[in-house]
Amino acid sequence: MSLFNTPEFKVGALVIAVSTLIATMSLKVAEGPGILSGEHTYWFAINDAGGLVKNSAVKMAGIKVGVIDDIELSGSKAKVKIRVKDTARVTPSSQVELKADGILGDRHVELTPGPAQEEILADGAEIQTTLDRGNMGDVLAEVSKLTKSLNQLATTFNKAAMGDGDPTTPIGRIVLNLEKLSQDLTQITGRNREKLSEIVDMVHSLSRNLNTYVSPQTLARLDQTVKNIEEVTDKINRGEGTLGRLINDEQTVQELNSAITNVNKFLGGADKMETSIDFHSEYLTNVSLTKSYLGVKIQPGLDRYYEIAVIDDPRGVVKSEREEKTTGGSTNIVDTTTTYKNKVKFTALFAKNFYDFTIKGGLIENSGGVGVDYHLFDRKLRFSVEMFNFSNLYMRAFVRYNFFKGVYLIAGGDNLTESNHDRASAFIGGGIFITNDDLKLLASKVSIR
Repeated sequence: MSLFNTPEFKVGALVIAVSTLIATMSLKVAEGPGILSGEHTYWFAINDAGGLVKNSAVKMAGIKVGVIDDIELSGSKAKVKIRVKDTARVTPSSQVELKADGILGDRHVELTPGPAQEEILADGAEIQTTLDRGNMGDVLAEVSKLTKSLNQLATTFNKAAMGDGDPTTPIGRIVLNLEKLSQDLTQITGRNREKLSEIVDMVHSLSRNLNTYVSPQTLARLDQTVKNIEEVTDKINRGEGTLGRLINDEQTVQELNSAITNVNKFLGGADKMETSIDFHSEYLTNVSLTKSYLGVKIQPGLDRYYEIAVIDDPRGVVKSEREEKTTGGSTNIVDTTTTYKNKVKFTALFAKNFYDFTIKGGLIENSGGVGVDYHLFDRKLRFSVEMFNFSNLYMRAFVRYNFFKGVYLIAGGDNLTESNHDRASAFIGGGIFITNDDLKLLASKVSIR
């Protein structure tokens, strides 16, 4: 028997071939583009090479075309050497940009090709144009400034809340006014027990109306709608119609899955998101009017939420204008104030939770503003202060208590810094809120029927 025909020789030859293939692939991955293909070397200077590491990616149009060969100090700048494939067109007009790979500070080199008619840049030449969009250090510096401002604000709040208060600052005077307001509220609730009963009756009436809308006929229509949706989804699963062919195409499905994954990462995951609809009314005792709120709250995670609301204020929307008028050769500045009774106000807020405290900011009743919430008793009781329209400070302070699932009472003061009693008032009211868990419960009842 020949040695080449023995089983031992065949197995040995197979092992040698596989090892050679693995070694070749490893060298190609480890050494970058220059082992099994042509390459060019270039370099560029940058003020800050933070986030760049040797052998990290060099990309063009988002595709890896090379690696960082070396990083060294040249004078007061960092000199970065790169190796790229000869298929990547680097011309004298090409640009280098450092782009972030994530929030941890890692960056990569992104090449922008020059015009197609330009000659390829000579091997070992410098790429002249370098763009630096900044790094996480700049962002952290801005966050540090914000933290210092928040610490100063917290110090002011502590002085205002301790002992006899701090009448030397606006916030200290506001806290003292809140203390006086709480005493006034005690007297108001004693004198307005009948009105409070009327508000509770209004809430009960609203709940009965909701039960009326969710009638057996409505549930039957919903059941028919669900059946229609099932028929449509069956057709889509079978690949019938344009939408069915689109969804069942493998490439389209992969792209949609990638997009949905990115959206879930941004919003904190759809399984963690909570959406609620809130409606409540406040009876303004000083002017005997009712102010109503309708809002939507979206909470993608436990530490933050977004809130959008529409407010119907019976006192109207006040707009102030300043114009110059010339009379008899002299020019005077005239301030005019216009009240629009038929307009509504809007609120759009971003809020961040810190244990039992919540700090929020954004648009409050058509003006920029900030607010602070403090939660007690497993978040059933909430103390809130909101300040906005800082050119003519407008302040709201109230207490909200969730005494039943989806139903709450609210009381406080509106426009506390206003000296005009026709616009400043204490208030008391109630409201309801519906979460996505309530909607899931409703949907489960529909499917059972």
